[in-house]
Amino acid sequence: MSSIPDAEPARPWRPQDGPRPTVWTWPRTDRPALRVMSGGQWRHASVIARQDWADGTVRYQVEVDLRGDTATRIALYQWPQPGLAVARRSAHEPTQRVDETWQGDMPHRGPVEAGPRRSGESG
Repeated sequence: MSSIPDAEPARPWRPQDGPRPTVWTWPRTDRPALRVMSGGQWRHASVIARQDWADGTVRYQVEVDLRGDTATRIALYQWPQPGLAVARRSAHEPTQRVDETWQGDMPHRGPVEAGPRRSGESG
């Protein structure tokens, strides 16, 4: 068991917090990573985004397996705190732009409109 306290999750931004945070992302294939203390164990956490809040605080949105059972979840942590440490730096500079090639998933093109069915088709 570690003497380092578990990382404390942060709450998400709300309109009463002032201006929206500036959000930075990295390519999905070269994300930085943090170590997150959870249950007395350091857990690897892949960084999804960095949020720079108007009050000067920094928060990291990460994908992390907090229990060590391979079930990952998305969590938000304010930086710095004793239960967080740098695990890996990215070779890429972060960006504020939205680029689907950095996201790694199929591009979202909106809802598919159903066209007319041919006779004999069901469903």
